Amino acid sequence: MPSNKSVSDAPIVQFTNCRILRSHQLQREDLWVREGKILNPEKLFFDEKGSADIQLDCKDSIVAPGFIDVQINGGFGVDFSLATDDFKSGIDLVSRKILSHGVTSFCPTLVTSPPAVYHQVLPQISVRNGGAHGAGVLAGAHLEGPFISKEKKGAHPEHCLRTFEEGAFQDLLATYGSLERVRIVTLAPEMKRSSEVIRELTKQGICVSLGHSVANLSQAEEAVQHGATFITHLFNAMLPFHHRDPGIVGLLTSDKIPAGRRVFYGMISDGIHTNPAALRIAHRAHPKGLVLVTDAIAGMGLAPGRHTLGQQVVEIDGLNTYIAGNCSVSPCSPGTKTLSGSVATMDTCVRHFQEATGCSVETALEAASLHPAQLLGIEHKKGTLNYDSDADFLMLNNSLYVQATYIAGEEVWRQEALGM
Repeated sequence: MPSNKSVSDAPIVQFTNCRILRSHQLQREDLWVREGKILNPEKLFFDEKGSADIQLDCKDSIVAPGFIDVQINGGFGVDFSLATDDFKSGIDLVSRKILSHGVTSFCPTLVTSPPAVYHQVLPQISVRNGGAHGAGVLAGAHLEGPFISKEKKGAHPEHCLRTFEEGAFQDLLATYGSLERVRIVTLAPEMKRSSEVIRELTKQGICVSLGHSVANLSQAEEAVQHGATFITHLFNAMLPFHHRDPGIVGLLTSDKIPAGRRVFYGMISDGIHTNPAALRIAHRAHPKGLVLVTDAIAGMGLAPGRHTLGQQVVEIDGLNTYIAGNCSVSPCSPGTKTLSGSVATMDTCVRHFQEATGCSVETALEAASLHPAQLLGIEHKKGTLNYDSDADFLMLNNSLYVQATYIAGEEVWRQEALGM
């Protein structure tokens, strides 16, 4: 067969002996990559008369789209909600470290902070493609607060919470400084004037998420009708499910969602934030909306002890993270017992989700890849291995441990012990 050199100077790489996650199924076929994109082999063979320049044996690995984390507050000692002049170096560190956990794209997340923090941090967030330098920064930041409920503030500092005044959207702009580098905003929909804010954010292409809220179901439905499409960490920091008014949780089975609209919801599948039974209930009620998030804080990847989450000090004990109580010894005796983010990695969340729900491997992998891409409206290029999509993918073993991470078709991380 003629070489592809007559068509393009870029080499074609053929990944063989693998099971590819495509069209919701693991399919035994080869993966073809050129210039950072997934190739259609039929077009290559019949239209271009081309062939592979390089063949790589995947040794029966699962090949799945790279994971996308739309709620990550930091990790490895870096806190995205702390304003520094060298914020970029923190982003760089986290983006490199999460490659080993299968994350190829993410939205840096800031918890409720003073306006000065947003004004200093947001201009330093640069949307960029992933590569050997680390995971890509997707479309902008996720701003979780400060327009949230005092009653369900969780680990968010109460003195920084804000409400919408007369010029509601202008209040938001003044608080954040700019929306240029913002992709998701979490707010409480029961707040006065929230509807006009949701409409305006949606008009500007920003995803509105409902969370840290005491909203009832009708208030949540109204928010969705105005454009909200996401729920921030379902079950956490919201009214518990009640049979007469299920609150925000009721959106999973609401009959008042506009036609053609899908409500997505984040789940922290770390075995701490959500009981496995609750995880199963949510998944069985609305499987196509489930988006796995880590909600990771600066302490992810570090030893137990005291770390930060924006304006708060948190105590890490195993996989438990709490707002630190007043004590002079470590570990701190139980203080508030308010959960404050997670230290679980995305690959751990995927494995726990699959084990807790008994779902298929395909379903577990798509909850961390396809679904967040759909939420952000980028499923034509991310979160999938369809032809012409970005060649961001993982090689995993049957137990869903990451063996290698690829971005734009280039290997950016490999588990040395499992080297091929």
